[in-house]
Amino acid sequence: MQNDLLGAITAVVGEKNVLADEQDTAPYLTDWRKQFRGPAVCVVRPGSTAEVSAVVRACAQAGVAIVPQGGNTGLCGGSVPTGARPEIVLSLSRMNRIRALDALNNTLTAEAGCVLADLQRAADAAGRLFALSLAAEGSCQIGGNLSTNAGGVNVLRYGNARDQVLGMEAVLPDGRIWDGLRGLRKDNTGYDLKQLFIGAEGTLGIITAAVLKLHAKPTASATAWIEVQNPQAAVELLSHLRGACGDRLTAFELLSRSCVDAVLKHRPQARDPLPGSAWALLVQLGDSGSDEALHALLERALEESAAPNAVVAKNEAEAKALWAIRETVPEAQFGNVKHDISVPVSKIPEFITRTESALRAEASRLPAGFPIYCFGHVGDGNLHYNVGDAALLARRDDVSRIVYEVVDEFGGSISAEHGLGQLKRAEIAKHKPALELELMRSVKRALDPQGIMNPGKVV
Repeated sequence: MQNDLLGAITAVVGEKNVLADEQDTAPYLTDWRKQFRGPAVCVVRPGSTAEVSAVVRACAQAGVAIVPQGGNTGLCGGSVPTGARPEIVLSLSRMNRIRALDALNNTLTAEAGCVLADLQRAADAAGRLFALSLAAEGSCQIGGNLSTNAGGVNVLRYGNARDQVLGMEAVLPDGRIWDGLRGLRKDNTGYDLKQLFIGAEGTLGIITAAVLKLHAKPTASATAWIEVQNPQAAVELLSHLRGACGDRLTAFELLSRSCVDAVLKHRPQARDPLPGSAWALLVQLGDSGSDEALHALLERALEESAAPNAVVAKNEAEAKALWAIRETVPEAQFGNVKHDISVPVSKIPEFITRTESALRAEASRLPAGFPIYCFGHVGDGNLHYNVGDAALLARRDDVSRIVYEVVDEFGGSISAEHGLGQLKRAEIAKHKPALELELMRSVKRALDPQGIMNPGKVV
């Protein structure tokens, strides 16, 4: 059966785009953090939506599952096979064309394999902004961004991935193509079907293209690194800056001292903007007008606040150096127990205090003195709360149980922007209401009755 399937797929995409040798398939079968790995019948690299459709039809007829994959930069194992049944990996990397850019309508139509940074550059060249921005933007692909409902640093002002989409094209589990590529901001004609596929991690179908929102390109920016004594002071400063700066506030990132120290160790050439500060904030404003006016606004707002010390970047190079510290945090503490949680913004300080106390109290289960790396997008309530080092990975279940119990206490979510994938598929059943899970499974059965779309993920 598999030989017949390989023959049918090869006839569609060509021999060079069907990878079956171990050396060729290896990069596609392991996730970025090397935490998940699974075998596949082959890796298929279609070059068009029609080819995706034909491959899906062939797999549906053969009863072979499909794992859609973009840049494979995810952190929850959602883009690699589980090995529980015969699967192919369907890589969208060859589908990397920008189909249209309508500057007057502020839209860009892109295929799923477009690298996020390339879309940002295309928008910039047209005098527009594509607002989605995250650390992996140089290699992640927009199809994967949408499939995981990616967040990033600009959610505070522009919203997450689902807020950047007006229309979509997707291949359904039976191979049919849904063409919803409409650049409309108002379309009140029933269910908003595109939202089913955003955040579904490829379990309901394969996103092949999308109409993305563009925004006015800011002509001025101001960036500051700010010392705060504790997370409570950070949340209070957020409220103050929102009042003083309004929608100009685009990013508001919190970093613990442990995160900054990890970056300085990992990148010795980096410089600590404010040595010794217990907590730091990286804040950015964006607007029309001049840098000088925006800098003056930010400096005035900081003077009016209780922030003890701040470094305001004088130019773009200094701003990039500050952002490089924040963007290096994930790789600087790569191997540990990671959590991507959200709680109400007002509850962030108490969450941080309660969670560390709960972890430190587990002396009988966890080794003493483990580091905690707390950083993230405080402006939208999303923290990356990472614990320990590689030695603690063997106790991941114990660590995550403690963290997630506190998340539940504060009415939060155990996945803010990374998705569920394989990592949290079983865990979510403990935290999501039974009715929500039942509704999710009903949607899955309705669209994918064979269960061939990215099995073992999400639901």
